[in-house]
Order: sequence, then C-alpha cells, then structure tokens
Amino acid sequence: MREAVDDFADHLVRVRNRSAHTVRAYVTDLVSLLDHAVRMGCADLAELDLTVLRSWLAKQRTMGAARTSLARRAASARTFSVWAHRSGLLPADVAAPLASPKAHRELPTVLRADQAAALMDAPARTAAQPPDTAGAVAQPAPGTGNPAQAPNVAGGQSPAGEDEPALLRDRVLLELLYGTGIRISEACGLDVADVDHGRRVVRVLGKGGRERAVPYGVPAQRALDAWLGRGRPALAGAASGSALLLGARGGRLNPTTARRVVAGYAERAGLPRTTPHGLRHSAATHLLEGGADLRAVQELLGHSSLASTQIYTHVSVERLRAAYRQAHPRA
Repeated sequence: MREAVDDFADHLVRVRNRSAHTVRAYVTDLVSLLDHAVRMGCADLAELDLTVLRSWLAKQRTMGAARTSLARRAASARTFSVWAHRSGLLPADVAAPLASPKAHRELPTVLRADQAAALMDAPARTAAQPPDTAGAVAQPAPGTGNPAQAPNVAGGQSPAGEDEPALLRDRVLLELLYGTGIRISEACGLDVADVDHGRRVVRVLGKGGRERAVPYGVPAQRALDAWLGRGRPALAGAASGSALLLGARGGRLNPTTARRVVAGYAERAGLPRTTPHGLRHSAATHLLEGGADLRAVQELLGHSSLASTQIYTHVSVERLRAAYRQAHPRA
C-alpha cells in the first residue's frame, strides 16, 4: 500500500501535472482511505471495494467534515481508483459509482467599485503621510522581523526613505490583483519577462500548467513603470532572479506576505476584510456588471469550466435585487 501511495503521487506529478498543493491533498486523502480500509479488515489493496469507500466517507461526515471536503475526498478516491485499475492494482474501477455530495457554494464577498478604488489608492495615501505619522503605526508583521515585509501601511521607515520600494511593490501588487483578476500564486510567480508593456498583457501560468495572457489597464502600467524603474532595483539582490515582485530580502515575494499586504491596506482604508482572492472575485463581478461577456471573463480568470465563472452572475443579480428592494416603492 505504501508503494501504491508513492506511485500514485508520482503519477499525479509527472503525468497529471498537478500542483504540489493538489498532490499533498490527494495523498493525504488516500492515506486516510487506506488506513480505514485496513481497519475494516482489508489485508491487500485488491480487497478495496465500494463498501469500504462509502464507509470511509460516512465516517468523515460523522467527524464533521464539510461538504466541500467530502466532495474533494470522493474525487481523490475516484482518481486513485481509475489509476489503480489501469495499473493492475485493482481488479475493477471500484470508485466509479461513488457519488460526491453536492457542495454548497457561498456567494463570494466582493468590494464595491468605490471600495476597490480606495484600496488601490491606499499605498499612495500611506506614502503621503508625514514621517511621524507613518512611524506611529510602524509595527513589523508577525513573524517577519522586518517592517518592510509587512503591509507597508506599517512600514518602519519614512515613506520618502528606505520604505519607498516596498510601497511601490505594494501598489503594483494591488493593481495587478484587481486589474487582472489573477490568483495570488500566479501574481507571485510572475517574472519580469512575463510583462508585455507594448500590448499591456501579462503571461500567466495557471492551474494545471495552463498558460494564458491577461490584459491590464493604465493604472497598473503606471504602477509597473514606477516599480521597475525605482522600486525593484532597490530591492533586487542575488536571490531575485527573474522574479517580478520581490520581498524585503530581495527574494521572490511570498504569497503569505502578499496576503498580509492586501489585508493590511484594506484594514487601513476601513474596508471589510479583504483577501487577494476577494480582489479576484471583485474584478470578475465588476467586469460582468460593466457588460463583459461571461466567456471572456472565464478566459481572463483561467477557469477550465464555465460553471466556475457563473457564480459571479449570481453575485450581480443579488446586488440588483438589493438595489431594487432598497429603492423601489413597490419592492
């Protein structure tokens, strides 16, 4: 069974080209499944059957697993079952009839257009603060030990001094996340060569190794020009390589730090709790509200299925209903 787990993980990486996060999740699910199978008396992998699979999912449900987690675990079991059958480890694809619980999809929380604009302006407002004001809120982010790595609403230097490169980095980070709707992992994975300044598009490597070109607007271009002209050269070092966005020590910007940057500026601007993925939701919603075609938004976001993009149409309809209830005398 241990060999089967290792071979399955290798298959996910080399053949299916799954991300490290997906491989880790699927392998964790598989180990849990096989442990349950052994406890039910399966002495060999070939004894795995549909009864064991359903028993495993039922146990997960009684332990309080969310419907989304159960759906993913069922998907992990089906993927493993197909692979094991083709590899001769199972006499049949035992998980083929296994049904997934339908996950309840919450409507994403999105910013209004004016709130998004306020967030984009937050680094400029921070830079305009007097040095003593900036120092008054200067606290390093937990675990960073370096103020420049925190959301630069909490930079430890005068905005006109050593902290200016970090402020320029934060500005371009926010503009790219909202202006393109790309994922935080995609933004942090960008290289300098991925930016086509002439056509104003970025080349993004998304899930499953799928590459797409995403346009960005004039504000993002201005932020990129300032970052590449004054900010990046000041932070660049031996560890920078070709990375577009850099951390305080000159290495590629970490997604965890980027999330902290977004949350810090949102809090400073008095906005609801905001994450990079929330900016992605906001960008998609605002595109649709502005008249963009659903298929075009799917391409921009890099969704493999149109069903993933359709949730944003529900967000727009909910906003329309809320406006109707608030304004119409017959509502």
